[in-house]
Amino acid sequence: MGVIYMLLAISLLVALVFFAAFIFSVRNGQFDDAYTPSVRMLFDDELVQDPPEEPSEEPTKQPN
Repeated sequence: MGVIYMLLAISLLVALVFFAAFIFSVRNGQFDDAYTPSVRMLFDDELVQDPPEEPSEEPTKQPN
């Protein structure tokens, strides 16, 4: 029976630590921007184009 009380106390302590971390993050502005994540998937990614290939200086084989 004593193990149950110990586990209950540990679980309450862990819950309080997570609640305190949540309150700390809310007060520091971690969750201020609620709009951008919802529309981020609508923005197009910028396409990166490869630079044009330079002609090689190797002689090409001529067909016989």
